Amino acid sequence: MQPTLEAFVRALRGADVPVTIGESIDAARAVAHIGYDDRRRLKDTLGLILAKTVDEKQRFDTCFELFFDRDAPAEFEAGMPDDTGGDGPADDLPLAEMLTDGDMAGLTAAMEAAAAASGVAEIRFASQRGLLARRLLDAMGLRDLEAAIAQGQRGGQPGGMARARMLERGRSYLLDEARAYVDRQYALYAAPTSRSLREQFLAEARLSAIPRHEFAAMERVVRRLAKRIAAKHSRRHKQARRGQLDVRHMLRRNVGHDGVPFDIVWKHRKRDRAKVVAICDVSRSVAAAARFLLMFLYALHDVIADIHAFAFSDRLVEVGGILDEHAVEPAVEQVLKQIGFGATDYGRALADFTEGWPGLVDRRTTVIIMGDGRSNDTDPRVDLLAGIAQRSKQVIWLNPEPRNFWGSGDSEMPRYAPHCRLARTCNTVKQLERAVDELLRAYD
Repeated sequence: MQPTLEAFVRALRGADVPVTIGESIDAARAVAHIGYDDRRRLKDTLGLILAKTVDEKQRFDTCFELFFDRDAPAEFEAGMPDDTGGDGPADDLPLAEMLTDGDMAGLTAAMEAAAAASGVAEIRFASQRGLLARRLLDAMGLRDLEAAIAQGQRGGQPGGMARARMLERGRSYLLDEARAYVDRQYALYAAPTSRSLREQFLAEARLSAIPRHEFAAMERVVRRLAKRIAAKHSRRHKQARRGQLDVRHMLRRNVGHDGVPFDIVWKHRKRDRAKVVAICDVSRSVAAAARFLLMFLYALHDVIADIHAFAFSDRLVEVGGILDEHAVEPAVEQVLKQIGFGATDYGRALADFTEGWPGLVDRRTTVIIMGDGRSNDTDPRVDLLAGIAQRSKQVIWLNPEPRNFWGSGDSEMPRYAPHCRLARTCNTVKQLERAVDELLRAYD
């Protein structure tokens, strides 16, 4: 496969467009027929072969335009004054000659060759951009050009100062072009890797420490993890539906066929559909964790179709309607504005839930409580949580605080925890993923 196409396929894979070996071979054969002359035809052809879904086609378009962008951002104002007289030593340098003649095509080709020689496409981090731009220019012959500029500035030759000024402008132009070229390579090859590393960091960062400007990135992380869990548990259900042969019933059904099993009968095990009630403390201390729990649950619509969401600080209200009508992030913002950041009263919230929605919890229901269990020295109403645990399939309590904080101050966790099938610390998205995975495992 041509080096150009190999580099483009690598850029596509970095942009989350999965390209198989077979598709790469098909693309190489197609390019061998159509060539690179017609940009529009090249884009359409590669797009048909390499991008399958709508999202992949959008990423393909962005990557293609970035990869095959060869337009110089600005023309270099070349030319020498008429009084330079004769040839100076700078004219022996190919780079100086291209600058003097205004040979933009030659400069572009020289930059491409120098980039390949200096390994610019191997960039991985933003901090490498300055170093690689300098290496690229050195491969083009910048050091010799700078020596020629210094020699002209010292004088002693006709037109030396004028030539030095022109070459100095050319040097500045090359610096700008090299930085732009390296930035483009960073966007193609390193930005996806950097984004992946950043998302990995966010997945393991404390939810309470995530700055607001990272919420969009966190939403991408949550959706990616939720998609992974959904695929995992959907696959389990698909395998479970195959069942096992029910030999006794199969023989009985096929008596009329002399026992020949024309009608196959499978054993089936009835599985509960996941039903989740989420009760989230949105007081100031744990609002961030509640935000991402709701985001996670509502990203699992394919696996958990029956979700009822509640939020409280001092009083409890149902917020499922808000989350159904709006995207999760603005919906959570609306919930926090309405009831968030008040003084926490877990006993009052449990009483509101028990009195307001008495028939919501049944044997199929998993109740998730996200909160620190700190009830500001009010009655914790442990009896109500015990009643919910008896009526439900399971109660899972996710506490953003470390376990050694449970029971300190006004924390009621030692009294709540015995009524939960699972009570654990949950202050990162990765821990949230594990908790939701365990929740769904109970329905497999």
